[in-house]
Amino acid sequence: MADIISLDDKLETSREKKALLRRRQKAVTVRRVVQCSNCSFKCEKCGTQIEPRQGEKAERQKPPYKFCEACEDEYLDYIERLQGRGDPDCYWHNDAWIDSWRKWIDYQGSVDQFVKSKEFLRLLQEFKQSSPDT
Repeated sequence: MADIISLDDKLETSREKKALLRRRQKAVTVRRVVQCSNCSFKCEKCGTQIEPRQGEKAERQKPPYKFCEACEDEYLDYIERLQGRGDPDCYWHNDAWIDSWRKWIDYQGSVDQFVKSKEFLRLLQEFKQSSPDT
């Protein structure tokens, strides 16, 4: 009789393993969305490392995103194009280029809305509560 395995114990062990897996998946989700997407050392557009800049140009408009120098120039030209200006020598700044910037900006807004949603905030709360170091 000592060799009989309790089905209740087996089910409970299975539930615990599944709950642990869900907590780990939540942890990965939180880390990717919160930490990786808000890294202050990389360009939000292309992902390259941002180098500290010496002598920022005072007359330049400050974009609402963290960009490397190249992406910042492209973003500022995008804004200029929307206002009917822009560098005419940049012939590749066509309608498809404008559309890609518009979609990228929409995506950034969508991610921002998600991170501020009550469901994502609930996920953060659950993660904090199940974290062993709290």
